[in-house]
Amino acid sequence: MSGLVVDDVRVAYGRTEVLFGVSLEVPDGSLVCVMGRNGVGKTTLLNTIAGLLKPQSGSVSFDGSSLAGVGAHQRARLGLGYVPQGHAVFPQLTTRENLQVVMERQGRRARAASLRQQDLDEVLDLFPALTTLMNRPAGLLSGGQAKQLAIARALVTGPRLLVLDEPTEGIQPSIIHEIEDTIAKLHAAIGMTILLVEQYVEFALRLADRYAVLDAGRVVSTGLTSEADPSAFAELMAV
Repeated sequence: MSGLVVDDVRVAYGRTEVLFGVSLEVPDGSLVCVMGRNGVGKTTLLNTIAGLLKPQSGSVSFDGSSLAGVGAHQRARLGLGYVPQGHAVFPQLTTRENLQVVMERQGRRARAASLRQQDLDEVLDLFPALTTLMNRPAGLLSGGQAKQLAIARALVTGPRLLVLDEPTEGIQPSIIHEIEDTIAKLHAAIGMTILLVEQYVEFALRLADRYAVLDAGRVVSTGLTSEADPSAFAELMAV
């Protein structure tokens, strides 16, 4: 099966097990959302997919190939773009430098300058607010602007799978709407495969094709978002 497949994955921090046999499929071209309250293992799952954590058992495969033994940087080169929780930017670098350094680390240093600018322009079309902030240090950006930059940094690598960990956390409503529009455009217009972790249920259900709910390290509910009742998530998402 093409896309991402997580099969019976168990992950522990020392002796404390966090994920208990989690299985999840993100078919090529789909948008899948993982939901759940704080502390149920959502970020642990994404860090395992990204190669930042090693599972005790189970497997993760991408486009039919096992990712066992494949490091985080290698997974990025295979087309897995990860935007972790928070504002994952280099604060001392400008917005432009943040974008350029990621492109260079992905092996694009040798490409023509005009083509690199074309890559930047395509991403900035999705986040026009960043075009006026290209020379500003990322540490001086607002929370919403930094989140947009973090997503843009992942996109300039040309990912085939975009993984987003709570992109709406701690940002103003107007920016949430912009990020929602961007994710929808990436999925509908470009056909990008997206795995989204989110606690904002309405936001997640509007965007995703399918959902999975984690609770205490286990998948407790899955289905099509078109058939989901948002009120049914109240207990599972309660803090």
